Amino acid sequence: MAHVVIIGASTGGLPAAYDIKSELGSGHKVTVVSAGPDFHFVPSNPWVAVGWRTRADISFPLEEPLKKKGIDFIAQLVTEIKPNDNQIVLKDGTTLDYDYLVIATGPKLAFDEVEGLGPNGHTVSVCTVGHAEEANVKWQEFVANPGPIVVGAAAGASCFGPAYEFAMIMDTDLRRRRLRDKVPMTYVTSEPYIGHLGLGGVGDSKGLLESEMRQRHIKWICNAKVTKVEAGKMHVAEHNDKGELVKEHELPFKYSMILPAFKGVDAVAAVGEDLCNPRGFVKVDQFQRNPKWNNIYSVGVCIAIPPVEATPVPTGTPKTGYMIESMVSATAHNIKHALNGEAPEKVATWNAFCLADMGDTGAAFLALPQIPPRNVTWAKQGKWVHWAKAAFEKYFIWNMKRGATEPLYQKLA
Repeated sequence: MAHVVIIGASTGGLPAAYDIKSELGSGHKVTVVSAGPDFHFVPSNPWVAVGWRTRADISFPLEEPLKKKGIDFIAQLVTEIKPNDNQIVLKDGTTLDYDYLVIATGPKLAFDEVEGLGPNGHTVSVCTVGHAEEANVKWQEFVANPGPIVVGAAAGASCFGPAYEFAMIMDTDLRRRRLRDKVPMTYVTSEPYIGHLGLGGVGDSKGLLESEMRQRHIKWICNAKVTKVEAGKMHVAEHNDKGELVKEHELPFKYSMILPAFKGVDAVAAVGEDLCNPRGFVKVDQFQRNPKWNNIYSVGVCIAIPPVEATPVPTGTPKTGYMIESMVSATAHNIKHALNGEAPEKVATWNAFCLADMGDTGAAFLALPQIPPRNVTWAKQGKWVHWAKAAFEKYFIWNMKRGATEPLYQKLA
């Protein structure tokens, strides 16, 4: 009997557990190790931040659904990985042996790379449900006494969608409260242009998002590096296409959300260069395996993918939901091949399908494959996207509660 251990139980780790158990059957053991006891649907965090959702709406305890599928669950932080010994060390000091390890930890949030950034500084975050709840408390205070907003993404950020979403969700919420006229809003981003998204653009994402932001009276600064955040003031360095500093801004704000750059979590990054790149992201081959330790696989935001292109201010490549689904499927099949003594053959498609909510409308982006050059690029806007994203939230959470492995909704979409 082989033992497969999965570190992480979010939108990569939990589907991986279900898929691997389905592929391997009852003859092999699968264990999920997560730092917390609950699953959280991360894409809904911007809604939590303005009070359109609560933690209870987008979360559920992990133990019972996993138990029903015959999957063991440990709610503990992993503090060390020992790849030469096929072991991980948990926070309480106990060790867990594995035959195959799947790293699906998600990222470490690198707020510390910018002075004053993040929940421990002067800006809010929508990266975790806890952060989003804190952001909502401050949002309620803000709407009682509104002022300027600064929103966007720091240098090195790779997941730009939530920044655009949150800017437009805030705009929608303020208009519903008849407060929008009291709130100047500025979008600050490391992207070279609006709609770059860390992907070099998707279809006419530039024109689509620029038009939407003009319509909503959201100003923007691109090729921007947030250098420091003080209480009520953000320092931003704007660069030209050559990466040369052209202007320094001091932006006043009463409310601000800036997405940070990502890094690998401590336990993963500590293994060193054979497992990770300098940012701590896991190196994988086309079969999702680490090149040195072929019994270690990785899926999701924590894997190493180079930027799609060099940009004046550093940007990363996002790992979108459908892309992660394909990584999960490939990993499950290739572990089964390995157990059967066969060569791996399943390769992730890395296609991107993204539904971006804009509060009262939305935009859908399709990139096949996600990394250019592409066979298909497509972008459309409409109220249907807002409702489709709300439906997908319910569908995905329902699937995770019942342990479904077939991403039917995504395939139909």
